[in-house]
Amino acid sequence: MTLTQLQEQYELAKAKKLNLDMSRGKPGAAQLDISGDLLDPKWLQPAKTEKNFDCRNYGILDGIPEAKRLFGELLDVLPDQVIVCGNASLNLMYDYLAQCMLFGAGGEPWVKQGKVKFLCPVPGYDRHFGILEYLGIEMVNIPMLADGPDMDMVAEAVKDPLVKGLICVPKYTNPEGKTFSDAVVRAFAALRPAALDFRVIWDNAYLVHDLYDDSDPLLNIFQVAKEQGTEDHFIEVCSFSKVTFPGAAVAAIAASPANIKAILARMNMQTIGHDKLNQLRHARYFGDLAGIKAHMKKHAEILRPKFEAVLEILARDLTGIASWTTPRGGYFISLDLPKGCAKRTAQLLKEAGVVLTPAGATFPYGHDPLDRNLRIAPTFPPPEELIAATELLTICARIAVLEQR
Repeated sequence: MTLTQLQEQYELAKAKKLNLDMSRGKPGAAQLDISGDLLDPKWLQPAKTEKNFDCRNYGILDGIPEAKRLFGELLDVLPDQVIVCGNASLNLMYDYLAQCMLFGAGGEPWVKQGKVKFLCPVPGYDRHFGILEYLGIEMVNIPMLADGPDMDMVAEAVKDPLVKGLICVPKYTNPEGKTFSDAVVRAFAALRPAALDFRVIWDNAYLVHDLYDDSDPLLNIFQVAKEQGTEDHFIEVCSFSKVTFPGAAVAAIAASPANIKAILARMNMQTIGHDKLNQLRHARYFGDLAGIKAHMKKHAEILRPKFEAVLEILARDLTGIASWTTPRGGYFISLDLPKGCAKRTAQLLKEAGVVLTPAGATFPYGHDPLDRNLRIAPTFPPPEELIAATELLTICARIAVLEQR
């Protein structure tokens, strides 16, 4: 199709005055409806834990036993290695990193050490980069390979004592939907950083967000780190934000016994306890890991056709022009256009009424050095809107490519 023909199609779409949003990985309305029964008061009758603690009152800083046990089973760690908190794992990551800046990670506060750095697999999660930039932590790009970050580059980078850590999504990465291989996870555990206060934020956001029954396996980081004597290096977070209700879910942090002790000591100055009623109803609603997995199959039934529809349109319209990932879980598809085409494509889309995550957002400081990567979030729009938005995306991408020739 010629540039003129594509521009004609674009103008027709623009005339429809669309208002479509594919900017964030939010559950759609049909997914939120799955958890409607969670709001039934029966889950809080009685509002007491199995040890007869009244969840309406103050107390239990690290979370109720039922919730700790549930997250322990989910993450395959002991309940004592889990702290159950409020609704967002993003809050846990920010809070932990801020605490390291102010109080250190077993040593001098990072803020007193001058410039500190974090390694960032790219393309990656824009909110990770936002936290680090806000806290004044310098970010260093680490390329993503087929099975995870370039671990040779990571091993070399951590020889710098200013490198205090790395932040990543190990399963169904944001935005590529990749899962770290066993070799990559073992390489993480085997790292010998120069900084003794080195920490990896292991953001396991999509641990159970499979689209297909044969889900990608992910090796337990704490199991292999314990073998290497490096379990203090890892801080794992996850939540039920995309399992039940993003605005009213439960999040948890898992860590080594030493790190749990340090985190609780600081939390003791922050709060007298998080929302235990919400912890209680989630624990009773799911019961165990099998209950969580059965619930997530309902999500997969809704999401799988959406992902497949987007991939079908990309294959039809952009084969030979661009490349993209084919995730088996998670919330995103990563699209790589020819160099210099991402911002122009996003601009054309926005002018036609479709909002994507900003071009460049999948890299630190919002700067994609090749201006080629776009993150597609198929989850939120209804199917008909998703198809219309994706078809318009491919028109805009082809226009951007032809304009460069």
